[in-house]
Amino acid sequence: MSDRIAEMFKRTRAEGRPALIPFVPASWPEPDATVEIVRAAVAGGADAMELGLAFSDPQADGPTNQAAYQQALAQGANAETLFAAARELRASGVSVPLLVMGYFNPLLAYGVSRFVRDAADAGVDGLIIVDAPPEEAGELELSAREAGLHVVYLLAPTSTDERIRLVAEHASGFIYCVSVTGTTGARGELSKELPAFIARVREHTDLPLAVGFGVSERAHVEAIGEMADAAVVGSAFVTMVAEAEVSSRPERVRAFVEGLTGRDSGRVPAAE
Repeated sequence: MSDRIAEMFKRTRAEGRPALIPFVPASWPEPDATVEIVRAAVAGGADAMELGLAFSDPQADGPTNQAAYQQALAQGANAETLFAAARELRASGVSVPLLVMGYFNPLLAYGVSRFVRDAADAGVDGLIIVDAPPEEAGELELSAREAGLHVVYLLAPTSTDERIRLVAEHASGFIYCVSVTGTTGARGELSKELPAFIARVREHTDLPLAVGFGVSERAHVEAIGEMADAAVVGSAFVTMVAEAEVSSRPERVRAFVEGLTGRDSGRVPAAE
């Protein structure tokens, strides 16, 4: 089984740019919308996609993502619908890494080992479980290792050096560096503390580093590229999708991602 995440970072580093990873809740805004949205984002230059597993109490997410999750849950979104979308994406030829981002309770209800196996079978490459620290993720890590999936952990600017060391010992694929202290949500500028935070994490790991929370425009992606390996765009992408007319959504998604990557100015080569 090839390591799509490692291959992605190898390619983007060779191209001298950060990977761009949009986030969208699975089975939202309509239950069958995920495949079209992801395909349009990839056409615009997305290097990977985070698929949000809808949850009733997403404490790390701000109001934009919370509202999307509630809408998705009301329409029956769950692990099965997410896996079905992932399988359809793979069957249609989408080859970029797919990551599930969510919370631990749905995995516990589903069965952790079963969830990991089904995710791998569906073509998922990694799991970002926001509220599962290494101390509580033993079964998740073991199951993921057996299935060939990465477990991506989060660090925040408030993380101590001890915490950074622990996460570095357990993480695989990459480490998700939260750019601010707080919840998700688009912001006008990146934290001035971000470079020092990234430098602290770099002291403890050679894994690629992704920066998310508050990333919403091309200038942010460029700034992140000076210090880290990937930019995750969540709330700004979700807002754009929510505001787009269904008939023109694929074009809006593609244009939005092209703007973030710089491909609309001809600076970024087309993704495979």
